[in-house]
Amino acid sequence: MPDDTVIAGIRMNIEAYEAARALAVRQVRWRVPLFIGLTLVAVVVIAWLFNKVADPNEQWFSTPHVFLYVIGFAASILLYFQAIKPATRLQQSFRDTLLPIIFGFIREVRYQHGDRPNSFDRLPREAVGAFNRQAFDDVVSGRYEEFPFELYEAELREGTGKGSSTAFKGVIVAFEAVEPFPGILVATRRTNAVVGFFRGLFGSKLQELSSGEPLLDAAYEFRTDNIEAARPLVTGRLAQALKWLGETWPDDPARVALNGSDGFLLLPQAKNFFELPEISVPLDYTRHVAPMISDMGAVLATAALVRKIGVKDEAS
Repeated sequence: MPDDTVIAGIRMNIEAYEAARALAVRQVRWRVPLFIGLTLVAVVVIAWLFNKVADPNEQWFSTPHVFLYVIGFAASILLYFQAIKPATRLQQSFRDTLLPIIFGFIREVRYQHGDRPNSFDRLPREAVGAFNRQAFDDVVSGRYEEFPFELYEAELREGTGKGSSTAFKGVIVAFEAVEPFPGILVATRRTNAVVGFFRGLFGSKLQELSSGEPLLDAAYEFRTDNIEAARPLVTGRLAQALKWLGETWPDDPARVALNGSDGFLLLPQAKNFFELPEISVPLDYTRHVAPMISDMGAVLATAALVRKIGVKDEAS
C-alpha cells in the first residue's frame, strides 16, 4: 500500500485537480445554457419563418416544422456533449496522471485507457462465452509481489442492438501462474441446459468434470482439455479458492481460467472499478481515492492466491 510520501503526492495532485475542476465547472455552467439556448432560439426563428409559407391550419405543426424539431433535438444533444467537453477532458487527463501515482505500490506500473490489453487474446473464450463486441476501459499493468499482471475493465457482448446480451462485464486480472497448467482449465458459472446442449451439439473441445462438492458444482462448471491434470486441482485447491471467492465476491460468481502459464481471475461487476465522482463533486482522498487503493490491493492479493492453485503442497 502507498506510504506517507506517496499519499502526500496524491493529495498535492488532488489540490491541483480541484483548482482545475472548479474552473471547468464554471465553464460548463455557462456553456450548457448558452449552447442549448442558442439552439432553441434558432429553432424558434426558423419555425416562425416556416409559418410564413405554411397553411394557416398547420402553423407550428407542418411536416417541415416536425423535421425542424427533430433536427433541433438531435443538435441539442450533440451541443450538450460539446458544452461539457472541458469537464470530461479534465477528468480523463486527471485519471491519466493520478492513477499511476495512486498505484505507486505496484512496481513498473503502467496505465492505459481504452486500449486492447495484451493478455486478452490468451484468455480462454470458454471463460466468458460467445461474444462479438468488446470494449475496454481502464488498463493497469505492472508487477505485484514479484509477478507480472494486467488488470483491466472489460465489457463483452453478443448480438447487436436491443437484442444484444452481456457475456461478461467487470474486471479481469491476468497473471503468471506459479505452476503452468498443461492445457486449458476454466471454472465458470453454471449455464442453463439449453446453452449446455448447444455447446455439446457444436462439439466443444473441453470436457466437463466435477469437484465432488454439490453446492460448488451447482454454481460452477469445470471444463478442461486435460482431465487428468485438472482433476486434482478441481477437487482440491481450485475448489477451495472458489469457495473463498464466493464469500468475498457474493453477487455474481467469480471465474477462474488457466491456459498454460497464464492465469485469469474474472470478477463480474456493474460499476466502474476505477470510478471517480462527477465533475461537480469535489474529490476527496478519504472518500474517493483510499477505497480505490484498497480495492486494487484486495484484487491483486486475491490474484496472488489464485495463481498458486497448481502449486504442490510441499512447495506452497
